[in-house]
Formats: sequence, structure tokens, C-alpha cells
Amino acid sequence: MRLAIYPGSFDPITNGHLDVIQRAAGLFDELIVAVARDNAKNSLFSLEERVELLRAATDHLPNLRVLPFQGLLVDFAREHKAVALVRGLRAVSDFEFEFQLALMNRKLEPNLETLFLMPREELTYISSRLVKEIARLGGNVNQFVPAHVVAALKAKHSGLPG
Repeated sequence: MRLAIYPGSFDPITNGHLDVIQRAAGLFDELIVAVARDNAKNSLFSLEERVELLRAATDHLPNLRVLPFQGLLVDFAREHKAVALVRGLRAVSDFEFEFQLALMNRKLEPNLETLFLMPREELTYISSRLVKEIARLGGNVNQFVPAHVVAALKAKHSGLPG
């Protein structure tokens, strides 16, 4: 069985993430979407909330699991016997960092391949950071994230429970 891991902070999951997830799930027998506990970003959503938002968005994919992780991604990949990491690229500006990361992961675990997938062209400009900023300022994010994420963003910014 060929298992891949798509890691990220997913704060929150966007339609661009979903596009990459759906296509990666079609390429592998199993896909784990690994939600990073430790990230240098200030997360709007807790780890548990991010995992639940992802699970709700991907429950239609039978060969997919959403799991939290912390520590080195290569250790998580070894633990789950992954053969590949999936990384999303939106723009050329993403490539330099992602390329460096892929080479470091290869040095740490030579048997782990990295595949780069680009979201559909009409989704390349979407980022979690921009979605959060638009939502914080009261803008409409319906076209960028699933409906349940829109509701969760509204709840976060209104102070009401999700």
C-alpha cells in the first residue's frame, strides 16, 4: 500500500488545500493529512479545531485520514510508513522554500519522496493568511473556504461558540 502525507497548519483549510487533497488522494492508496501542532504561525484555530474542520471537509474521501502531529515530519512519515510527502505550490515564490525543505527531508530520510502539486489555476491566490484577514475585517470568504469553515470563522470573529 502506497501512503502519502500532506502536512500543513491548515489554519483554516481553504479550497486550494482541498483541491490538492482530492488530487493527492487519487494518486495514493492512502493519504494522511497531517495537521502540525507546532507551527511558528499564530494560529486562529486550535489544533483540535483545525483537525475537526479538515475531517468535516474531507469525510467523503474514503482513503484519507486526518491526524495531528508534532515534531519532525520525517519521524511522523517513518512511523506511518509513508512513501511520499505532498506539498502544495501556489506560486513561484513558494518554490524556493519548498525545494529547500524537500532536500532537507530527503537528507533526513532518503526513502521519502516529495511531490509538488499545484492547485487549479483559479485557486492559486488563496491562502489561509489572506482568508483570515478578510474574515477578520468582515469580508465575504464564501468562495475561498467550505461553508462550515465560513461559519467557524464568523464564530471566531464574533466571539460566539462555533
